[in-house]
Amino acid sequence: MTKKIIKISKIKIDDISISYYIKKATEKEEKVIIFIHGFPFNKNTWRPQVDSVEDNITAIAIDVRGHGLSAAGHGYFSIDVFAQDLHKFIEKLDLNNVVLCGVSMGGYISLRYYELFPQRIVGLILSDTHHLADDNKGKQKRFDSIQALLTHGKRAFAFGFIENVLSSKTISKNHKVVELIKSSIRRNSINAICATQLALASRTDSTALLAQIEVPTLLIRGEEDKITSKEVMLELNAGIKGSRYVEIPNAGHLPNLENVLAFNKEMNAFLEDK
Repeated sequence: MTKKIIKISKIKIDDISISYYIKKATEKEEKVIIFIHGFPFNKNTWRPQVDSVEDNITAIAIDVRGHGLSAAGHGYFSIDVFAQDLHKFIEKLDLNNVVLCGVSMGGYISLRYYELFPQRIVGLILSDTHHLADDNKGKQKRFDSIQALLTHGKRAFAFGFIENVLSSKTISKNHKVVELIKSSIRRNSINAICATQLALASRTDSTALLAQIEVPTLLIRGEEDKITSKEVMLELNAGIKGSRYVEIPNAGHLPNLENVLAFNKEMNAFLEDK
């Protein structure tokens, strides 16, 4: 068995360069899985998953525009802009039989991508995400977050974010994950964080799309997620025909980092079956 090597690369897409990890299949490639991170993180949050895929699968983790090592470009962000970037990335690399795996914001991007370009997608893994647009309360919360960030800076923002995004066990026991989240936030500019908050606040509702999803879909939620409720993910499950819903114990909003073994087991079983 040939050991697969993770490489970091960049590709020019219109006004930006997109940074990504890639681990190519060493056997006949059956699928390509693309990992899309949440807000305000980067591709490093998917490293444990890129490492774990089987030899017949090519794994790619991207930095979304304005995050990590990807350029911000024109600076006007939306979920549509992120989805269009992803499409141009997939086309430029001529990827086929693609499974999209997105957590939180990455899930919103995955759903919008499928709505716009379903033809290349053979599966979806949607983690700690949902189909609804922000209501007025949710929008105001994002606007308040922007004001707090501009007033107090990234350090205070990062501490508050960690309290919400991770389970109490992760915060107390898994310092490596806590530091990864802090460093991910620090890597992004204040402008990019604010622009992404506005993109999230303005995203469209995907409820009507759910009945149109025809590819196998795995829904994953951390049992202790304080951001994405079980109720809204069960609505997502009910709306997508044949989807499977699982909960990951000892995990909050980022189960792929907080309980790597359980997440990877579900992910790899899904990739093998589908």
